[in-house]
Amino acid sequence: MIETFADAEALADTACAATAAALSAGIAARGLGVLIGTGGRSPHAIYDRLARAELDWSRVVVTLSDDRFVPSDDPASNEGLVRERLLIGRAASARFEPLRYDAPSPEASGDLAEPRIAALGPADMLFLGMGEDGHVASLIPGSPMLAAGMDPAGSRHVLGVPAGVGSPPVARITLTLPALLAARETLILIAGARKREIVETERGLPVHALLEQAKRPVRVLWTP
Repeated sequence: MIETFADAEALADTACAATAAALSAGIAARGLGVLIGTGGRSPHAIYDRLARAELDWSRVVVTLSDDRFVPSDDPASNEGLVRERLLIGRAASARFEPLRYDAPSPEASGDLAEPRIAALGPADMLFLGMGEDGHVASLIPGSPMLAAGMDPAGSRHVLGVPAGVGSPPVARITLTLPALLAARETLILIAGARKREIVETERGLPVHALLEQAKRPVRVLWTP
């Protein structure tokens, strides 16, 4: 199940090639390629490569699996990371759909994002990191929104998450499990022995809802 790479650069080469192929297929089939990105350190080298990829970026939409409810110029902002590392060079012509809006609360921001994310349809590629508590996106154990976010029959694509969970424990906006499971392909990007152990030996955490379903292909890419 787990694909092992010697280092982050080798992993990024594989992830970039798979993503470029998926986006190209989406453009060819539907006139639009949709990428759901992620934050953290895992995707940095992938974004750097993708920004140089020869795609029709004007027909690509990029959004996020989750974001912190902070301004995009805050160092904790996933939107800021994507704008800095991916939406440059060739990829500058892609359209970005945010999760975070200038709204009074993360819940209100989620309400604003909901129709725009729903209108995108299933993504061609989804990147996910994973925390050492097994969370993906901001579907975090202990969150008061976890049950709603993990409901496979839920109708929402986007939810606000109040402050108090996660690292840092700031308010967040997240895609729900149904939105994540709709992606045509998923890459889970992990590093280190503990995260590999979570994937291989533990059960019942948010990440396992993706790993144990059989509807969509999910690849786990790992470096030591």
